[in-house]
Amino acid sequence: MVRRIAGLLRAHLGRLLVAVSASVATELAALALMGTAAWLLARAAEQPPLAALSLAIVGVRAFATGRGVFRYAERLASHDAALRALASLRGRVYDALVPLAPSGLPAYRSSDLLSRMVSDVEAVQDLVVRVLVPVSTAVVVAGVAVGVSAVILPSAAVVLAAGLALAGLVVPLLMVAAARRTARRLAPARAELAAHHTDLLQGSADLVVFGATATALEEAERASERLARLERRTALTTALGGAAAMLVQGVTTVAVTVLALGTRADGGLAGVMVPVVALVALISFEPVLPLVPAVQRLLESRSALRRVLAVLDTPAPVSEPGDAALPAPDGPVTVALRGVSVRYPGATVDAVDRVDLDLPPGRRVAVVGASGSGKSTLLACLMRFIEPSAGTVLLNGADTRRYDGDDVRAVITGVTQDAHLFHTSIRENLRLARPSASDDDLLAALETARLRDWVESLPAGLDTMVGESGGQVSGGQRQRLALARALLADPPVVLLDEPTEGLDPRTADDLMTDLLASTRGRTTVVVTHRLAGLDAVDEIVVMDAGRVVQRGTHAELVAVDGPYQDLWWASRPALAE
Repeated sequence: MVRRIAGLLRAHLGRLLVAVSASVATELAALALMGTAAWLLARAAEQPPLAALSLAIVGVRAFATGRGVFRYAERLASHDAALRALASLRGRVYDALVPLAPSGLPAYRSSDLLSRMVSDVEAVQDLVVRVLVPVSTAVVVAGVAVGVSAVILPSAAVVLAAGLALAGLVVPLLMVAAARRTARRLAPARAELAAHHTDLLQGSADLVVFGATATALEEAERASERLARLERRTALTTALGGAAAMLVQGVTTVAVTVLALGTRADGGLAGVMVPVVALVALISFEPVLPLVPAVQRLLESRSALRRVLAVLDTPAPVSEPGDAALPAPDGPVTVALRGVSVRYPGATVDAVDRVDLDLPPGRRVAVVGASGSGKSTLLACLMRFIEPSAGTVLLNGADTRRYDGDDVRAVITGVTQDAHLFHTSIRENLRLARPSASDDDLLAALETARLRDWVESLPAGLDTMVGESGGQVSGGQRQRLALARALLADPPVVLLDEPTEGLDPRTADDLMTDLLASTRGRTTVVVTHRLAGLDAVDEIVVMDAGRVVQRGTHAELVAVDGPYQDLWWASRPALAE
C-alpha cells in the first residue's frame, strides 16, 4: 500500500520537497521569533543600551515577516502538488474505467464508482496537505528544537525530547489503535449513503409508482445515521488525542521552566535565557500537535485510496495486442462469428454458446429472445468489450483480438441499451461521436434519425439543453438522439441494443420502423424483444439460454412451429395497440 501511494506521488516529488521546505522554514521562523522575542523582552527589562537590543529587534521583524512569507509559499506549493496529484490520479482512474466499460462495470454501482472517482480520489489531497507535509515538518522542527535546547540547557532538552516523543509518537499510535476500525469503515459508509441519494434522486419516479419511497427514505436515513455515528466516534477520538497532546505540551513546558529556574538559581543559566528555554519548549509543540488529526486523516486516506486502487487493479475484460496490433481495418468490413462462446467469471454455464453469424457488407440481422438469452453479450463480444472463451470473432478475416479495441469499436459500434445523454446541448451530445462535425453534418444525422424537424422547431435549435441524462426530452427523442450520434460516427457496422427499451408500445414500434429504415444499406445488428418491422431485415436469429435455436427470415419463422412463432403470437396484442 505504501509503495503504491509513493508511486502515485513520485511524479510530484519536487513540488512536495518545496512544500515541506517552506513548511519547515515557517515553523523554524516561528521558533526563532518566539525565542528572540523572549530574549528581547527579558533583556530589555535590564535596561541595557539600545545598541545591545538592535540586533534582536531586527531579528524579530525579520522572523515575523519571514514566517508569513514562508507560510504563503508552503500553502501555494503544497496545494499545487496536491491538486496536480489529484488530477493525475483522477485521470488514471478514468483511464482504468474505460476498458472496463461496459462488461467490467456491473460489479460496481454507478454511485459507488462516482464516490470512488470523486470523494475517494480527493483523499490524495488530504494525504499531501494534512499528512505528508505536517509529519515531515514535525520531525525536522522537533529535532531542531531539541538541539537548540541542548545547547542552552541539556537537562531541559532531555525533558523536551521525551515530551515531543510522547505527544508526536505515543499519542498518535494510541489513536491508531483506537480509530483504525472506524476509519476503515468511513469511506464505504459514505459511498453507501451516496448510493441511497442517487437512488432517491434518479429513481424517484419508479419509487413512487411502486410505493417504495418511504422504504427507500428509511434505508437512506439508516445509512445516514450509521455514517453520523462513525463520524462522531472519529471526532471524539481526535478530540481526545488532541487534548492529550496539549496536556503533554503543558506539562513539558512547566517541567522545562522549573528546570531552567532551578539552574538559574544555581548560577548555571543566565536569567534572560529562562523565558527563552520555556517559550522554545512551548512553541516546539506547534508542528507536533497537528500529528493527531494527521494520523486520523492518514487512516481515512488509506481506506479511501484502497478503494481507488481496487479500481486501478481490476483486470480489463479484454487484453490489448500492444505493438503487435494489426492496422485499423479499412474499406468494406466483413464480420463473422465462428463457434463463439462466452462464459462470465464465476459462472457455471455459457452466456453465449457456440454461435455462428455472418455479416457481409450491407447485411441486416435481428437477434431476438427472452431476457437473459445472451443477446447483449453477443453484441459486447462483437464490440470487443469481452473476450470469447471459445471460438473467434473475425474482422475482415482476422481475429479481433489482433486489433486494438478502439480500432474495432471504430468500425463496429452503435446504440447500447443504456446509451447516455450528458447534461449539455444537443450539439455537444452529438459531437461526442465526431468532434469535427459541422452543423450540416449534425443536421444530416438528425434527418436520418427523423429528428431534424423537431430540433429546428426548438427556439435554441442545436443549442437546446437535454437535461441530466436527457431528462428534458422524451424517451423516443432520447433514443433517436443516441441513434443520430451513432450514425454521425458513420461506422461500417451498426449495433442497436434494445433501442426501444422503456417506451410505450406505439412509440417503440414507430421507432423500430424508423431505425430499420434509417440503416437500410448499412450492416446492422439489432437486438430487440419487439418483433414489429422485422420483416425488413435479412435474417432473424432467435436465441435461448445462449444458443441459437432458430434462424431465418420473418416469413419463414412465422410459418413454422417454434420459439419465434410463439413470440409473434404473444406480441400481437401489443402490436395491435
